[in-house]
Amino acid sequence: MVKQDMDYKDPNLHYSYDLAQSRFFTKNQDNYINVLGTEQLRTIGNVFLLDVFLSAGNVVEPHYHSNASELIYCITGETIVSMINPSTKELKNIRIQSQQVVTIPQGWWHYFSASTDNTHVLTIYDTSKLDTVWGSDVLRLTPPQVFAHTYCLDEGQIQQALASIRDTVIIGPPADCDQNGSRYSNKGAYYQPHYPPSSYYTRRM
Repeated sequence: MVKQDMDYKDPNLHYSYDLAQSRFFTKNQDNYINVLGTEQLRTIGNVFLLDVFLSAGNVVEPHYHSNASELIYCITGETIVSMINPSTKELKNIRIQSQQVVTIPQGWWHYFSASTDNTHVLTIYDTSKLDTVWGSDVLRLTPPQVFAHTYCLDEGQIQQALASIRDTVIIGPPADCDQNGSRYSNKGAYYQPHYPPSSYYTRRM
């Protein structure tokens, strides 16, 4: 859908963009995400893109999009896309390679991981402003006592297990993750919101 209020006589309008100039999140030199939306390219219309680069074993953490369906296109490498079908209560795991796609309906809980190094996928959304709820935010912002009471769990164990999740993860596991001790910090990774209050705002973690 093309924006109806666009003045295409405007000499300041642009029709091309270099995604390498718009970083969304960086874990390290091999695992990062670039972004393209109306904030970067006004003429893009009702489309939003995330350009994802992953090495083997890295995961775009569980999340869902409240306002868009998603198409995942594998450019190089191999990725396993996992999603929960809320109608059947089933977990689906779909492996895709170069030139293959997976579609994820709006609101479905999902995540995907790289099976090989140099995995490159493009995620495409039918919206110009993407809303995302990240699993790490759900876990770190929900009080442990709520989980304990709701699911009849040990509050102390939950608090201990989740204490190390202090930031939005996006690409996991974090670079300095110690899974034996279940402790990590996201130092060195950074996250740029895709719809910032001002252009090219970066929040460091």
